Amino acid sequence: MPGARKPRDPALLDALDAFDRVRWAGETWRVVRAGRDPLQGSPSGGRWDPTLFDVLYTSLDTDGAVAEVHFHLTRQPVFPSKIKYGLHRIRTRTSKTLRLGDLAAMVPLGVDPTRYREILYEPTQRIADAAYFLGFDSIIAPNARWACNNLILFTDQIAPDDLEVIESSEVDWAEWRKKLK
Repeated sequence: MPGARKPRDPALLDALDAFDRVRWAGETWRVVRAGRDPLQGSPSGGRWDPTLFDVLYTSLDTDGAVAEVHFHLTRQPVFPSKIKYGLHRIRTRTSKTLRLGDLAAMVPLGVDPTRYREILYEPTQRIADAAYFLGFDSIIAPNARWACNNLILFTDQIAPDDLEVIESSEVDWAEWRKKLK
């Protein structure tokens, strides 16, 4: 059943509780369909979202944000050519970030780095649920589609003043795909 939480693993809670809660401030990027508020989170059931709370997926690199959405759009039978997407630069501040800066940091937490690029979300969703429970407001973790990190924000744990869209532009998919060659 979507949204049903499984019991939390005490060993995972202990492992995450040993991590420092770090402050982070800087610019992040997010790609969303035109007309959608780029600061609106959702319980999407993605890599870091067990559908129990809203998350806001951002990337620490412009191409990382575009690559994530591009991957999901290319999974459709036909790439949606008429739907417009915006790339948004967001000034972001956190106060209790869980920093998992590379795949090696996630191995003790149950993530298999050889399968991270796959749509195999249960291990990372368990981590996110436990981190949320422990009071973290966000997670920095590797992007599965680009060589950079993402910042995943738990929207109800972030103050509205800690997020500000500072620039927006339309994603040019044809131009961006040239970077993949």
